[in-house]
Amino acid sequence: MEACQARLRPRRSVDGGGDNTSRQNKKNEYDSQKESSPFINTDDEEEHYYEGKNMALFEEEMDSNPMVSSLLNKLANYTNLTQGVREHEEAEDGVRRVAVKVPQMGTFIGVYLPCMQNILGVILFLRLTWIVGTAGILGTFAIVSMCCICTLLTAISMSAIATNGVVPAGGSYYMISRSLGPEFGGAVGLCFYLGTTFAGSMYILGTIEILLIYIIPNPTVFPESESSMSNNMRVYGTCCLLLMALVVFVGVKYVNKLALVFLACVVLSIMATYAGVIKTAIEPPEFNVCLLGNRSLNNKMFEICAKTVSVKNVTEFTKLWGIFCKPNATCDDYFDLNNLTEIPAVPGLLSGVIKDNLWGDYGPAGTYLERKSQPSVQVQEASSHMDKPYVFNDIATYFTLLVGIYFPSVTGIMAGSNRSGDLRDAQRSIPIGTIMAILTTSFLYISCVVLFGACIEGVVLRDKFGYSVKNNPVIGILAWPSPWVIVIGSFFSCCGAGLQSLTGAPRLLQAIARDGIIPFLQVFGHGKANGEPTWALLLTVGICEIGILIASLDAVAPILSMFFLMCYLFVNLACAVQTLLRTPNWRPRFKFYHWTLSFLGMSLCLSLMFVCSWYYALVAMVIAGCLYKYIEYRGAVKEWGDGIRGLSLNAARYALIRLEEVPLHTKNWRPQLLVLCKLDSELGVKHPRLLTFTSQLKAGKGLTIVSSVLEGTYMTRGNEAKAGEKVCLSNLKAAMAAEKMKGFSHVVVSSNLRDGFSLLIQSAGLGGMKHNAVLMAWPAGGGLVHDSLARRNFIETVRETTAAQQALLVAKNIDHFPSNQDRLTEGTIDVWWIVHDGGMLMLLPFLLSQHKVWRKCKMRIFTVAHMEDNSIQMKKDLQMFLYQLRLDAVVEVVEMHESDISAFTYEKTLVMEQRSQLLKQMQLSRTEREREIQSITDVSRGSVKRKKPSGSPSLNNLCLPEDEVATATERAVVANHVATGPTIHHPILSSHHKQSITPVMFKSTFGALYASTNVRRMHTAVKLNEVVLKKSRKSQLVLLNMPGPPKNKKGDDNYMEFLEVLMDGLDRVLLVRGGGREVITIYS
Repeated sequence: MEACQARLRPRRSVDGGGDNTSRQNKKNEYDSQKESSPFINTDDEEEHYYEGKNMALFEEEMDSNPMVSSLLNKLANYTNLTQGVREHEEAEDGVRRVAVKVPQMGTFIGVYLPCMQNILGVILFLRLTWIVGTAGILGTFAIVSMCCICTLLTAISMSAIATNGVVPAGGSYYMISRSLGPEFGGAVGLCFYLGTTFAGSMYILGTIEILLIYIIPNPTVFPESESSMSNNMRVYGTCCLLLMALVVFVGVKYVNKLALVFLACVVLSIMATYAGVIKTAIEPPEFNVCLLGNRSLNNKMFEICAKTVSVKNVTEFTKLWGIFCKPNATCDDYFDLNNLTEIPAVPGLLSGVIKDNLWGDYGPAGTYLERKSQPSVQVQEASSHMDKPYVFNDIATYFTLLVGIYFPSVTGIMAGSNRSGDLRDAQRSIPIGTIMAILTTSFLYISCVVLFGACIEGVVLRDKFGYSVKNNPVIGILAWPSPWVIVIGSFFSCCGAGLQSLTGAPRLLQAIARDGIIPFLQVFGHGKANGEPTWALLLTVGICEIGILIASLDAVAPILSMFFLMCYLFVNLACAVQTLLRTPNWRPRFKFYHWTLSFLGMSLCLSLMFVCSWYYALVAMVIAGCLYKYIEYRGAVKEWGDGIRGLSLNAARYALIRLEEVPLHTKNWRPQLLVLCKLDSELGVKHPRLLTFTSQLKAGKGLTIVSSVLEGTYMTRGNEAKAGEKVCLSNLKAAMAAEKMKGFSHVVVSSNLRDGFSLLIQSAGLGGMKHNAVLMAWPAGGGLVHDSLARRNFIETVRETTAAQQALLVAKNIDHFPSNQDRLTEGTIDVWWIVHDGGMLMLLPFLLSQHKVWRKCKMRIFTVAHMEDNSIQMKKDLQMFLYQLRLDAVVEVVEMHESDISAFTYEKTLVMEQRSQLLKQMQLSRTEREREIQSITDVSRGSVKRKKPSGSPSLNNLCLPEDEVATATERAVVANHVATGPTIHHPILSSHHKQSITPVMFKSTFGALYASTNVRRMHTAVKLNEVVLKKSRKSQLVLLNMPGPPKNKKGDDNYMEFLEVLMDGLDRVLLVRGGGREVITIYS
């Protein structure tokens, strides 16, 4: 009983201090596998072992597949605090929270208000009135509608993605990377980071613009000049940036505590604006504009809008007269011919000024702001009047520029998704809160466009900085009770938005760096002890300073518009891809989406990018493209179940089906290689140069499957086989990466190599992407006389490739082949074309010459002519054939005359047959061995005694000199003695050795051998080897036709000997055997 209880009792660690180290290692492993886990909360806990009997049927699976009750318990205890502000606050307070309460933020507080605060900002207060005056009510309505529809469609796509599971810290970066993969995610995530950083620059520039124009109108850092404003913006902006960075560095909790104050400033400013609009219908504000003719004047330098005034019945000149007239009473022509008029800046809601503001009024930089309906006398002016108190256009205005400047005012829709961990019900709150915030702000923007155009004079709307209304913001003169409400509200609003940008951007960069997909960003994943991203904050401040040095809000706004539009584009693309793929995991809670809406949003984002600025759009795309390729080649390998992988699978499936619909044409044939690799004792690749040669032959094109066989039984030794398979597969992939070879790796577990290679030849590949050629190394060991098992495996592999109609390439001395770093500056690739095999021998040298290693080697083609052939005509025909094949090669025809079979050939054949017999004897029992030796003796003696009148040649026809017979006999006896060893002797040569051997006896013995095919095959191998050595001994590579194995398996023992003799003396040889089809054609 105690033993049973001990087995059922939960196991606990007894390692003491070492337990912490092991747990830390497990935690690192867990972090890497976290995203592929099906469980939401998979923290390391003590193991709970099954103690009941109700589920005994599944007790063996409890370790890998937990019970449903355990899963539900983890779901109930799930908490997800976003990596960012809240956890950093906890670390700063020094309080260790053991138990974390479930977040209680609802839709209004958690999503709606943050989105409102991020969307409403600097553009509304500083540029919307100018956009309305420049583009007109209708043009501005089009701009606002396009931008709001774009963000609304993006919000719909974002809601679908955000409700398809939990969205941790990182917001849009997380959504895009997990939907479209690490390459897209990293590239777009960095673009979104740059957009957020430049948004901080824009908000700081807006803060300084309010400070220098409306709060402190006379800055003293630089003397007043044309460039003084820009220089002051740079100095004050840099100081403001450093101050904000210090606040963020000290503690983000202060930024969070001020967030409500900043939001209150925005709400009060908007309420003051609407109150002022209502008041204009009752009593318009007392703000007037001074016009000279129809030109607007900057009334900062004068108080009275008149040329002269009457003081005590005395007419005196005003300050305005002194500005336009010289002391000698010569005045400006335009000033002389036109009168001064003072009109109300805000005629009121019921004044009918809306008719004048319907259409736009664009112009180049430096043009006067004029009221078109005001009469004036035009004069010919010799030079510009920049020194006069006119109000000018500071930049050239056109519709697309205004789109780029306005778009940042609708960004900020990601605020809700970034806080998904703080919401009570994120899958309900994110869609409702975000879409309601967009609809609310869209209503506010459109209503402001109409109200501004209906209340304010057009010439005042076009006054960007309010110079004509005593340096008040144009929206401020409409507000009630005072313009200072807008000034103070917009100032604190811009400060808060800048602080939030400097808080959010470093955390986004930290999230990207911690994912490890971009190597050079690893350092920015570190920070303070509490996780605060210090290094990321420093980089953010540096990039933000670049935007501040531009010193123009109008120039910075289009830059961040590009980055935000690109981010929104990929959010829409992610939703569209996931919807079209219909992956089983795509189950959003938000149902009001469709791929057409996502595609429309994506198209609108792309259009707006080029509408805003086509060159900025191209630059942003180039940056994203470079980041994509960098991550693809240098980034970490991540598998996030992204949609691009699913898209690739669908495309691959479609392509494979299409490939099988029609047979492959000869013009499209290319070697699809199955590389059979042998492994060493440590499961490493035995011949890495085989992979090198594969990469040189393929040049990165076509299919390559690098495969190997792991010996073992898959079921009885399952764990060992699986572990070995993983090691073997990883070694194959490492070897392929080292040799820069692209392809697939495949390992099978089989009881022996023979069956494993057979399985690979039959089943490797899929559909139309199956291999058509097998590449393997020549078996080491000098003909494999002492390794009959490896010899049989090789021959059977040759037979199976032939039966499967696949080409076979066998490389001899593969370890001597050049590496990818070598460059063969000279030499030849020699092709010995003995029989036609479909053109493989012609095609392979051409493919090798495409690689930089073999590029400078020349191709030579040799063919063999017999006595009855016309060698001259053969050479001409072959040259014409190569010309039609578009191959450059030197052609040579080698004549091989019929010659007598030499004694050396007979000797080689006899020794070969003796070795074959001995190998058979070594595999027999003792009794069977004696019986086999006796039968061999009887057969040999019978062959010597038999004399046939026909069928065997006469002794005279052998024509062997007696001295050569004696020499060959001695060499045969010595070779036989070496081969057989001290205990086993061949009976024929043993008897010859004991007595004197006469030439007649020797010739009689060889006469019996001549009738067999072995001696004739050996004769062919010897003669062909002599010719090849004579012509191609110094060539870089020799390609030979590979003879087929004998149909009768009794001849297998001699087949390898023939091939060894054929390749004897050659260093690099590639034996080629065709697959039974044409692989090269003369037709286009």
